[in-house]
Amino acid sequence: MRAPLAPLLGLMTGMLAVSPNSAMAGSSPAEAALDETINGKKPDDVVQNRFFLKAQRFELSPMLGYVPNNPFVKRYIVGVMGAYHLSERFAIEGAAMMAPDLGNSDLKPLIGALLYEAYDGNVTSFRQPLSKMTLGGTFAARWSPVYGKINLVGESVLNFDFYFTGGLGILSMAEYYATYDKGCASPGTAECATLGTPTPVAVVPVTLGFGMDFFLTGSMALKIDARNYLYVDKKPQYDPNTPETESRIYNAFLATVGVSIFFPKMQPRQFDY
Repeated sequence: MRAPLAPLLGLMTGMLAVSPNSAMAGSSPAEAALDETINGKKPDDVVQNRFFLKAQRFELSPMLGYVPNNPFVKRYIVGVMGAYHLSERFAIEGAAMMAPDLGNSDLKPLIGALLYEAYDGNVTSFRQPLSKMTLGGTFAARWSPVYGKINLVGESVLNFDFYFTGGLGILSMAEYYATYDKGCASPGTAECATLGTPTPVAVVPVTLGFGMDFFLTGSMALKIDARNYLYVDKKPQYDPNTPETESRIYNAFLATVGVSIFFPKMQPRQFDY
């Protein structure tokens, strides 16, 4: 009876020697990665083999922007943003910006129309309050949940990511009270507004925004960014004889475009297998 059992025991010993568990114990990294793929283990990121890596790198971004939601004045912004990427998804950032005060050249036509309407209606005490953002600084956190690739007409692949930001800041505002110039030769236009001396005011806004980076090389990206600056200030005061004491929430919306420079040099990409 012992002779027939010997081949059976040898066959069982061979099967154990090549079982998946024993193979994993002494397998190479490539074999382990292949086994993880066969068994259905999913990678950490949805998009693998990223063209652009940000983790543990600095980002410096000169920007140009515009505030489109101010109905009375035009605000053109010049600024710079700096960030440090803690990982591929999270970063901390700071920004500084300025907008030159160009006097009457900043005024939109609505100012002239409102002042002329009050003057034509014999409302002599009317004055139009307006504010100009002149300086600003923000500190925020950034979350980049989406990394993707766009196939451009089948010729090349453009890599991008989409991010959200949130934080606090400080804005310096120049507040004016525009009055009508009775001797103006062009009634109803912005040239008929007299601004007077501005009053500097500082506000602390909450910043919320989003943006996209389009990666051009391993160290450069095109940045498009949009942010809301929410702050509390007193309601507009149209009549100097009736001071306004109540407050309201204001929103300055800033849209910018810039170029981001990343450093140090990007490390070679790491593949799963």
